Amino acid sequence: MLAEIKGLNEECGVFGVWNHPEASQITYYGLHSLQHRGQEGTGMVVTDGLTLKGKKGEGLVTEVFSTDAINDLKGKAAIGHVRYSTAGGGGYDNVQPLLFHFQSGSMGLCHNGNLINATGLRHQLEGQGSIFQTSSDTEVLAHLIRRGGFTELKDRVKYALSMLKGAYAFLIMTETELMVALDPNGMRPLSLGKIGDAYVVASETCAFDIVGATFVRDVQPGELLIIDDNGVRSELFAHASNIAMCTMEYIYFSRPDSNINGINVHTARKNLGKQLAVEFPVDADVVTGVPDSGISVAIGYAEATGIPYEMGLIKNRYVGRTFIKPSQSLREQGVKMKLSPVRGVVEGKKVVMVDDSIVRGTTSKRIVSMLKEAGATEVHVLICSPPIEHPCFYGIDTSTKEELIAANHSVEEIREMIGADTLSFLSVEGMVKAIGRKGDSCGQCLACFTGKYPTEIYPLQTEHSPVTV
Repeated sequence: MLAEIKGLNEECGVFGVWNHPEASQITYYGLHSLQHRGQEGTGMVVTDGLTLKGKKGEGLVTEVFSTDAINDLKGKAAIGHVRYSTAGGGGYDNVQPLLFHFQSGSMGLCHNGNLINATGLRHQLEGQGSIFQTSSDTEVLAHLIRRGGFTELKDRVKYALSMLKGAYAFLIMTETELMVALDPNGMRPLSLGKIGDAYVVASETCAFDIVGATFVRDVQPGELLIIDDNGVRSELFAHASNIAMCTMEYIYFSRPDSNINGINVHTARKNLGKQLAVEFPVDADVVTGVPDSGISVAIGYAEATGIPYEMGLIKNRYVGRTFIKPSQSLREQGVKMKLSPVRGVVEGKKVVMVDDSIVRGTTSKRIVSMLKEAGATEVHVLICSPPIEHPCFYGIDTSTKEELIAANHSVEEIREMIGADTLSFLSVEGMVKAIGRKGDSCGQCLACFTGKYPTEIYPLQTEHSPVTV
C-alpha cells in the first residue's frame, strides 16, 4: 500500500559504483530507481581518486540533484542514499551519505537499516571524547572506525562492524576504495553487479536494470567486500548466524521487478495471493488490489480462484509524498488524494480487496468506505501477511505496540473498525511457504508477526552494557 498514508514507512536505499567515468550520473539513476525506499532526503558522495566531494538535501532525487549538480560531482566512483528517517529523526544533517574529513583523508558513509545498540555505543563514545554532528545511528560506525586502533582501514572497519548489533547494509568510500558490508543476520537485501569493468552495489536489483548493470551475486551476511581499481576482494568480519531476511521486503518494501536471494518479488507476491485463495476462498464478483504492492497479490488470488481481477482502485501518480508531514489528518487526506475507486468496476459488485498489511487501520477503513461509497455491495478484505502485533527495531517505523492495531484488537474487532464485511490475514506458515525461501541460509525475520526477534533486543535502545571502543 501507500507508505506515506498508511504508517508503514520504507527503510532506506543505498547505491554505489566504482571505476565508471560517469559515476555521478550512474548513481543518480540508481537512486531514482530506489526512490520508493525513501523520499525524505537523498545524497551522493563522489571521488576522483584524490578527494571526496558530496551533495545532499531534503526531498526527492529529482529535487535535490539538478543537471548542474550532477555535472559538478565529477569522479570515477560514488555512493548514494535515499532516506526515510527511523533512528535519529529527520533534518538535513541526518541526510546521507555522511562525509567526514580527517588529516589522513576522507570517508563517505551511508547505511540502510537500524542499529539496536547505537545508543549505548554513542554514550560510551561521547564519554571517551567523541563529538557527534548528527543524531543518526549511522555516525556511530564512523567513530568506531576512527578509534579502531588498527593500521589498515579494512581491519578498523571489520573491528567496528563486529561491535554493531541490528540490521545494516553499509557503503563506506574513501579516495581509493569502496567497502560494502551486510549484517551477520542478512536482514537487508544487498547485491553486487557489473557495468563493463565497473562494479555497482545496490539495495535492490531493479537498480541494475535501470543503469544497465549485470547481476553478479548477493552480498553475504557477515561479508565485507573491498572494491578498488584492482577488483573485488571478499572477507568476513563475522560469521553468518540466524539468517533472517526482512519478510516485509517481499510483501511490501521492494519493487516487484527486484529479486531477493534469487526470488522475484512479483512472483512471491502472486504466490501469496494464491495461498490466500487456499486459506480464504470468498464468494465475490471482482478482485482488486491496493496499489502498489497489493496488485501482484490480487492477481495471484484472481488466478487461483477464477474471480476476475479488475482495477477497482486507481493511484494518482502526481501527488507529492505526504508523510514528510505525517499528522493523522494529513494521512487521512492523503488516502483521498492518492487513491480513487473505479465506480464502473465496483458498483453493484461483491469486491475482494487485497492488501499487504494493516498497521494502524485508518487507511484500510477509508479505502473500504470509498469502495462502498462507489457502490460495492460487499467488501471482503484479505491481507497477505499475518497481523502485525509486535514492533520492529530494525529500520521500520513501528517501534511501539500502542500504534499497532493488531496488538490491541482481535481480527473481528479490526473488521468492525474498518467496516469490512469479512477480514482475513494469511497464516505465518502460509506466508513462509508462498515466499519460498528454502534452506538453512534462507531464513526470514518474522518478528513483527511472532515477537521472536533474530537478535538480542535492547529496550528503548538505552542499554549501557560494557563495550571497549
